[in-house]
Amino acid sequence: MHPDHFLNKIDHDKVVAAIAAAEKLTSGEIRVWISQQKITDAVEAAQKRFLKLGMDKTPERNAVMIFVAPHTQVFAVIGDSGVHEKCGDAFWTTVSSQLSTDLKNASVTEAMINAIRKIGGLLAEHFPPGAERRNDLPDDIVGD
Repeated sequence: MHPDHFLNKIDHDKVVAAIAAAEKLTSGEIRVWISQQKITDAVEAAQKRFLKLGMDKTPERNAVMIFVAPHTQVFAVIGDSGVHEKCGDAFWTTVSSQLSTDLKNASVTEAMINAIRKIGGLLAEHFPPGAERRNDLPDDIVGD
């Protein structure tokens, strides 16, 4: 699928609202990145973008990125060290499997929202919001 078609299939406002709703319940951060590049290794590309966006700078190291490259039909869901310590590999496998199935069987918007809710649930469980709930990273869908 061409990246522009993929972006046109996403209801930006609903996805951003899902991110904001998930983040109200946690000190964690969630971002969605849509790459228009040809990507061979989605995890490696996501890790590089994660660092470029400064997602490793959250106070509790609890940011998560959903990285999608529609041109090459690959994606990755990655999180910072604080998140990984709490959930381990099994969580990432579960979220990735669900997202893969949803991208095939549901609308792109629904697939993204389901993944955001799942990630938000984990973050809320392990990283409750502090007294001063801050939004350290923008909620908008971003990309290149």
